Amino acid sequence: MTFKTIVITGASSGIGAALAAHYAGPGISLYLTGRDKQRLDKIVNTCRERGANAEGKILDVCDEAAMNRFLKSIDDTTPVDLVIANAGISGGTGEGEPESAGQVRQIFNVNVNGVLNTIQPLIPAMIRRGRGHIAIIASLAGYRGFPGAPAYCASKAAVKVYGEALRGSLAGAGVGVSVVCPGFVKSRMTAVNEYSMPLLMDTDKAAKIIADGLAKNKGRIAFPLPTAFFSWLFMTLPDGLTQMILRRLPGKSALEDLGRPED
Repeated sequence: MTFKTIVITGASSGIGAALAAHYAGPGISLYLTGRDKQRLDKIVNTCRERGANAEGKILDVCDEAAMNRFLKSIDDTTPVDLVIANAGISGGTGEGEPESAGQVRQIFNVNVNGVLNTIQPLIPAMIRRGRGHIAIIASLAGYRGFPGAPAYCASKAAVKVYGEALRGSLAGAGVGVSVVCPGFVKSRMTAVNEYSMPLLMDTDKAAKIIADGLAKNKGRIAFPLPTAFFSWLFMTLPDGLTQMILRRLPGKSALEDLGRPED
């Protein structure tokens, strides 16, 4: 599969920026969104230097109306071949305290509603054309609830399962759906973690794995393999045993002032 017109949310850093740079080249049109103008302008310029037609838009994925206008305006001019719903935030329980209600709702709003706002406006047009591809950036954390980050795990589980189901429902229409489940990847999101992150991966390597999987129309792109295996194992083990193991893992810092460390 080849993609000429690509939309990526959360493209100002991390996986989103790495994917934009990976796809950039002559004949490629990239439409990138983010919330930090300086970082977004930097990746847009990088893509243009590589020969791509790249445009950046400061946009909040939680703004359903604005996302709808943005995506339809692109698709009406240049039909979108690939949309990557990448924007997301993470947060945990901090010093062992329960997550605040505000943090839980914000994580769900960005990680779930933000994904829906990114893909739903394009699905009808893709169905009419009988082509197009949707990529949802979930996480290996969506395989099993980890006590240090309940809302993050649950939000990623929601979009993972939704994407898996959507793939089946759109297969007959010629529209592909891939769910991407990374482990630890270097980004602004993981930079705040104060614990050891096994098999921490460079963003460029992660982008190549994702792009290769999308080109092959894989339904699930999970990596690195050792981390994916243990995530799957935690999902299959008896709950009591899993809880005993997971209670020993370090917690994840809570969001500071409910900020938005988007990828």
